[in-house]
Amino acid sequence: MKRTNATLIASLLTVLCLLVPRVASAQADKHDHDHPAPERLGTVDFPTTCAPSTKAEFNRATALLHSFAFLAATNGFEKVLAADPTCGIAAWGIALSAWGNPFAGMKTGAPLEKGAAAVRRAQTIGAQSQRERDYIAAVAELYKDAQTTDHPTRIAAYERAMARVAATYPDDGEAQIFSALASLQTAAPTDKTYAKQLKAGAVLERMFVQAPDHPGLAHYIIHAYDVPALAPRALDAARRYSQIAPAAAHALHMPSHTFTRVGYWRESVESNLASAAAAKREGTTAEQLHALDYQTYAYLQMAQDDAVRRIVAEVPTIATSLSAPTAGGGAAPVTAGGYAASAIPARYALERGDWAGAAALMPVDHVAPQAEAVTHFARAIGAARAGKPSTIDADIARLTALRDELTAKKDTYWAGQVEIQRVMASAWQAWTAGRKEEAFTLAAQGADAEDATEKAAVSPGPIAPAREMLADMLLEAGRAADARTAYEQVLEREPRRFRAEYGAGLSAERAGDQEGASVHYRSLVDICEKADLPGRDALQHARAFLAKSSASR
Repeated sequence: MKRTNATLIASLLTVLCLLVPRVASAQADKHDHDHPAPERLGTVDFPTTCAPSTKAEFNRATALLHSFAFLAATNGFEKVLAADPTCGIAAWGIALSAWGNPFAGMKTGAPLEKGAAAVRRAQTIGAQSQRERDYIAAVAELYKDAQTTDHPTRIAAYERAMARVAATYPDDGEAQIFSALASLQTAAPTDKTYAKQLKAGAVLERMFVQAPDHPGLAHYIIHAYDVPALAPRALDAARRYSQIAPAAAHALHMPSHTFTRVGYWRESVESNLASAAAAKREGTTAEQLHALDYQTYAYLQMAQDDAVRRIVAEVPTIATSLSAPTAGGGAAPVTAGGYAASAIPARYALERGDWAGAAALMPVDHVAPQAEAVTHFARAIGAARAGKPSTIDADIARLTALRDELTAKKDTYWAGQVEIQRVMASAWQAWTAGRKEEAFTLAAQGADAEDATEKAAVSPGPIAPAREMLADMLLEAGRAADARTAYEQVLEREPRRFRAEYGAGLSAERAGDQEGASVHYRSLVDICEKADLPGRDALQHARAFLAKSSASR
């Protein structure tokens, strides 16, 4: 009996010895599985005189700043100050984070107050090096006399100050990068030489070769070349940025700026699917809506309207979170989120030619004048083209008031954009009333004004390009050759755009140019390779034309 028990005990011990490593291994596997992946924000090295123990957190906060993750960057710089209260340069980071997206237009209210407070904090703490004091002095220019000095004057002063920092410390890579960004911030949207963009882009591209994992270099190259004429130069940076800093929602979105400019619609959708999901997790609602607007624009060009319908349905619920404290903590300020919430349903109606749907749109909360203007513009166009002009007067009157509101705020860019919308609404009003020549004159005026400027970074493209609408009028008037010219001019600025591509093909067809029609129709069918079925009437017409042409050969 004792022998049997001893044998049994030995057997049990053997089993336990075999199980323990497996259990330990399973626990280790679980631990490895639960351990979060390393945060990837790219590589930044910003030397400071602060406590050496703060170096990693300071560089992390600066990397977040370079990817316009402003709330997270602020939190990082605050951690540095908590660890080393003598680190004045960390307050510089807080001040620049408070400024937010430099491409988002005028700053007002709380951002200015927070930034100015951070500047005072930095100046009070001081810095142990002249270099750090120069950085602090430069950022102070953004907030200096903000109540009496206009936005353009202050950003120009900041640009000059950062240029001096870059010249004084030529081996300071961060100074060169922030100086280039400061210059891009002041680039005039009416300067078609793109002098500042080209100069800054050249500096950034040279540095990118030496520092291929720096998030700011990839990011700002995309911004430098975010115009139709220069966009192909940014393709390498666009393809790499999301790989450099995948932990930043804006790094996932920003490549789509370039993809949109060159008509890479599938790539734009993929970029913004990832960005919107990341922004939702972060609670940066404005960034989420911004990504959804870019998604919407790309889906519509590929005639994937069902996907957009789902986005339109969820936007009102998402927009309710714009009042949350974190909503504007990313690259997109709350005003950009409001713009997107207005733009998405407007695009959905106008791009599909749903004129009654456009006329029925209701303005969302007045987050910003330019956001409300989108809805009134779409309503006016929809009412005119649906043959229900009775509401157009009210919408044009509201566009006029919103333009004047922006003018009073000295926001010249958006005042100009709303004026273009007012002119185009007036053109369609004249068209509906039978005043064709007046309509042509107004539409040409609006198209020329739009061509003379550039779109804002807040938007993937015009809600409805003015020259495309002029082309629509010309085509309806039987002037097919003139219409084709106008549509093809749109395609030069907005390549692979559905309505312009189809309009150019239809114009060529009506002018008797079967080969020209085939070129544009083939392009349209290629763009819409994965369109909804049976799809839009325009796409079905293009396919039928190509099938008939092929059969007759």
